[in-house]
Amino acid sequence: MNAPAQIRTGAPTLDVRGLRTTFHLHAGQLRAVDDVSFSVGRGQIMGLVGESGSGKSITGFSIMRLIDRPGRIDGGEILFHGRDLLQISDRDMRQLRGTKIAMILQDPMMTLNPVLRVETQMIETILAHEKVSRREAWERSRDALGLVGIASPEERLRAYPHQFSGGMRQRVAIAIAMLHRPDLIIADEPTTALDVTIQAQILSEVQQLARNFDTSFVWITHDLSIIAGLADSIAVMYAGKIVESGTIDEVLDQPMHPYTMGLIDSIPSRSEGRRRLKQIPGMTPNMLNLPAGCPFRSRCAHATSVCQHTPRLTAPSPGRTLRCFHPLAEPVS
Repeated sequence: MNAPAQIRTGAPTLDVRGLRTTFHLHAGQLRAVDDVSFSVGRGQIMGLVGESGSGKSITGFSIMRLIDRPGRIDGGEILFHGRDLLQISDRDMRQLRGTKIAMILQDPMMTLNPVLRVETQMIETILAHEKVSRREAWERSRDALGLVGIASPEERLRAYPHQFSGGMRQRVAIAIAMLHRPDLIIADEPTTALDVTIQAQILSEVQQLARNFDTSFVWITHDLSIIAGLADSIAVMYAGKIVESGTIDEVLDQPMHPYTMGLIDSIPSRSEGRRRLKQIPGMTPNMLNLPAGCPFRSRCAHATSVCQHTPRLTAPSPGRTLRCFHPLAEPVS
């Protein structure tokens, strides 16, 4: 599997180090994000994958500093161009969210106001952060719609969100995220509800945005088939931890963690003929009552007594990480 975009070198746009986010509940402490580290280079797309409840979305909201009570970021660093987002004021963070960092949600109607025309929402987004004329803001809004493949953008600006299809609304949400040409976009399952044709078109447009504007993406999804053709690198999450990471080629062509292999084997396109799809046995663990040791051991065919201890994060090869006592393969040097 070949990565679609050239991997840039140099200092990363985003460098997450030892991030911990905990929900302090009456029933106990739920550590939704537990010692998570990864980096995303300039113009790179990193896929953050895992089953529902693995901590992917909470990681994204933590990066945006949008965790509400009873949740709290308890530790770690979120370095954006070397600046720790956890150490800046709320005012500075709001300014960054509007101009340098953006988020695209799964449901575009969480971004769009149903009673306002699209042009009103886009123009006000620009004017909230920049001192430009309404005419310039309108022109930039029109250009942003054209950038994401919306035909007749002047006409579409006058429309209301309900007059768009689901795929078109998601394009509008992406256009709004791109209005200030941010350096980083957190995309939380933005194409899950779309049909495969529209999904493919939007993914192609995202790749072009990354290449043309050096925008970095953290693409959150449970669907490895999307990441396979989209991302440069991948981080696999389970029970709040990154269990494996590396380039898209390394991880998908030679998975080392049994959980990663389970996700790959469950992709329908990998099945042959009428063979049954393989399933990962069991259920995801209760995050309020995680088992001792490796949280995946009760579902893992390779587990032994050593898995009753917590595996530490290792680097089996440059740029690759693994959290497992029983790797499925040796890394290619």
